[in-house]
Amino acid sequence: MIRRLGGTTHVVRTDVSVDSDVRRLIQSSLDVFGRIDVLVNDAGILGPIARLDQTDTEKWIETVHVNLIGSYLCCKAVIPHMIQNGGGKIINISGGGSTSPWPFFSAYSASKTGIVRLTETLAEEVKGFNIDVNVIAPGGVDSRLQDEIINAPALAGTRERELAIQRKKGKATPVEKAADLAVFLASNESDKLSGRIISAEWDKWRDIPATIPQIMASDVYTLRRIIPKGELGRTLNVEDH
Repeated sequence: MIRRLGGTTHVVRTDVSVDSDVRRLIQSSLDVFGRIDVLVNDAGILGPIARLDQTDTEKWIETVHVNLIGSYLCCKAVIPHMIQNGGGKIINISGGGSTSPWPFFSAYSASKTGIVRLTETLAEEVKGFNIDVNVIAPGGVDSRLQDEIINAPALAGTRERELAIQRKKGKATPVEKAADLAVFLASNESDKLSGRIISAEWDKWRDIPATIPQIMASDVYTLRRIIPKGELGRTLNVEDH
């Protein structure tokens, strides 16, 4: 336990891919604080870097277990307590490959895309319980994942390795951007905003509070087809059938 600036940080070593570990973490937190108002699912690994048929199967599956199933287990464990307390905030972390292809990082991409759709689906399931569920796309933050890319240059590709090198040299997205967005999503300012993926680096999220009703009535900040059904033919200048 760490005490600083009048607050309390309770640390429990946990493997989020193991159900019993997660349940122990949640119970320990409840024992210390009495309630859980905010959950941030930030644990993640990069997984194998290779063409899909050349990946290590066990490591590929492990990546999904940590990134996606870990988020699922943590959400499952806290939701009953949030419902009992009258609400809460769940913040998941997405990443590269969740909104566009990321070749040679299939395990990471698939698991992070799964987190986005898990978030959208869960948001619908718990919207009647005053629980908001959102996703942060943190951007190219300097982390140990960048080291893994640099150390696997032949598999990651020249472009990805160069980007990782530049991030290690100070051109990464400041981690404070993602942290500030997490604070916003955990606060009352974001009430009723749910089921959205928001970029810490590119989205003007500080303007969101003024337009939450409009956002929630649209497909903004979601994984959707760009061209709505029925408009594809007109866009391509062919007849609709």
